[in-house]
Amino acid sequence: MEHGASVSSLVIVVVIAFLIPFILHRFNLNFLPVVVAEIIAGIFIGQSGLNLVQGDTWLDTLSTLGFIFLMFLSGLEIDFTVFANKKKKVKLPSGKIEPNRVFVSFIVFLLVFIVSYALSLLFVVLGYTDNAFFMTLIISTISLGVVVPTLKDANIMKSSIGQTILLVAVIADLATMILLAIFVSLNSGGEGNMWLLLILFGAGILLYFLGAYFRHLSFIETMSKGTIQIGTRAVFTLIIVLVGISETVGAENILGAFLAGALVSLLSPNTELVQKLDSFGYGFLIPIFFVMVGVELDIWSLFKEPKVLVLIPMLLIALFVSKLVPVVVLKKWYDTKTVMGSGLLLTSTLSLVIAAAEIGERIDIIDEQFSSALILVAIISCILGPILFKKIMPKPEERSHAKKLAIIGANQITLPISLELNPANYETSIYHTKQEKVDSEKQSSHFSVTELSDYSIDTLKKSEVFDADILLISSGDDETNSDIAVFAKEYGTERVIARIELTEIADQLRELNIDVFSVFFSTKALLKALIESPGVVNIFTREENALYQINMNNVEYNGVPLRSFPYLGDTIIVRIFRGKDSIVPHGDTELRIGDRLIVTGSTGSVDEVRTLLSY
Repeated sequence: MEHGASVSSLVIVVVIAFLIPFILHRFNLNFLPVVVAEIIAGIFIGQSGLNLVQGDTWLDTLSTLGFIFLMFLSGLEIDFTVFANKKKKVKLPSGKIEPNRVFVSFIVFLLVFIVSYALSLLFVVLGYTDNAFFMTLIISTISLGVVVPTLKDANIMKSSIGQTILLVAVIADLATMILLAIFVSLNSGGEGNMWLLLILFGAGILLYFLGAYFRHLSFIETMSKGTIQIGTRAVFTLIIVLVGISETVGAENILGAFLAGALVSLLSPNTELVQKLDSFGYGFLIPIFFVMVGVELDIWSLFKEPKVLVLIPMLLIALFVSKLVPVVVLKKWYDTKTVMGSGLLLTSTLSLVIAAAEIGERIDIIDEQFSSALILVAIISCILGPILFKKIMPKPEERSHAKKLAIIGANQITLPISLELNPANYETSIYHTKQEKVDSEKQSSHFSVTELSDYSIDTLKKSEVFDADILLISSGDDETNSDIAVFAKEYGTERVIARIELTEIADQLRELNIDVFSVFFSTKALLKALIESPGVVNIFTREENALYQINMNNVEYNGVPLRSFPYLGDTIIVRIFRGKDSIVPHGDTELRIGDRLIVTGSTGSVDEVRTLLSY
């Protein structure tokens, strides 16, 4: 009977988790995060509602695994490249030069932590808790799982303010998770456990280097396919090992799971593997966890105690104040609405608050009512934060989609190319030294060429050459081209293309993600192809059969299968590049933000598709 009851409860929870996305879509509840809807559904079928589900071994185990996997994916969501200190200066809509994003984000989070601590002292004075540091962690946490999709939906993820908001959330997620683990280690009754955390981090470092070594071996790629799926096996092994070590040294299992996610993120996994992990986590385990959070939440008990009823709005106000006050420092560079919108979005908090509430209740820092109040406030913040953000945050200014292209070296290759590029797509500037001979009559009639005294880095910086979106370097000297390309990449130029004839230098630059071309090898390859496969060469040499690249940036079509795309005309999608992966498209292939589509077709048709996907 117990087994039957267990299966019945599991069936109800799984069916509810399956139906939630359909309900949100049917009633157009786009403002409500799916995880929040899952908790609300759990409340409806749990002890605060119809009481259809009771916790048992099956659900407890799957819920725990879901919690662990949620913490793993939270670590995986952290893109450590955002900490790269780009030297490229971006001019903001206000006309000011943007600040150092990493520095400003650290300052904002530090202020969030200080304000949160001050507010925590108020809760101690009022008798809700006797541990100010624990309350500080609760108030200062920010949910990456809510911030990231909201920024993507608003189409400002790649903007200066979007990256700053993201960095604050990443720093908050990392800091509060680590501090929570240290706090639990110090307050769980096991003295001397603190130094044992070093074992966990040491194991993490060792596993990182092992992963970095093995992922480059050729046989690993072969084992990543078919029934072996070695990459997925390695990830789950990493999670279980670090969770096991975490519990062995007296820390919470969530720290081991979070560390596993961070390590996988540092190893830069391919997009396909990340999608598999997301699908498994958010498609099965994590929904069970969130539904069970709602099932076990006793809402009615909160109304029995007037003191707790007062606590809920106080906590909500504390969350807003702790974020809105610190972001005022951004007012120096951004307008009031942008600053306010940023603070409101950073108010969103969920998974870590749920984790802290459960841990706090278990180690007797807070009682069950306080824990329920925390979870309820977290749910409310995840509803209000994104809604208010969308209402207040100014929409990104419509700007020209023409990319700034800077060409270093005016010669018989680069000059004709500058004329053939569509001005609507590329704003081209050409730079060359005074010593180089350029036909002055042709230059004055067709080209806008800026003369430089030399190709030194300082001279190029003064001319703002590195501020271009695309930098093409084609002087006559490989060493010069290489030096400029390396500096441009470090400076933060989005794309760097360098003409290199020496194979050794070319290989070094490719390691730095710099695109390389060679006049000699390109000509040789084209001539060989013309002999062996003339039909293929015609694609490149005849304008009506040209290949084009279209960047997918429109969130409206994110996840849309190609067969459902509203317009292709006579455009044929030849290949889709997603991160480092090359995908042969078919009707069920879904478009993703950041995809680079290689297409062929008539100019008008291609331009139409480009317009649809660019916004």
